[in-house]
Amino acid sequence: MRNAAALKRLKRIEGQVRGLAKMVEEDRYCMDVLMQIAAVQQALRGVSQELMHQHLEHCVHDAVAQGDTTRERKLYKEMLDLIYKYSR
Repeated sequence: MRNAAALKRLKRIEGQVRGLAKMVEEDRYCMDVLMQIAAVQQALRGVSQELMHQHLEHCVHDAVAQGDTTRERKLYKEMLDLIYKYSR
């Protein structure tokens, strides 16, 4: 996913969130709101997974290919920290 694609998806998600706010303002049925929240969460997960994939494919791969062990270790720790955050 290129930055333009990520930005496009995030703008779509932004619209979904605005729609959620309107649903809450209008006191819409809770289950409908909750379903839309789940959809937004899934959309955000999709963007983050794609960005993580891109990061691994480019930054981490480049560090390993170049034999830059210092950068490799830093990126490895960075990825582990991120994975732990996502697993909570």
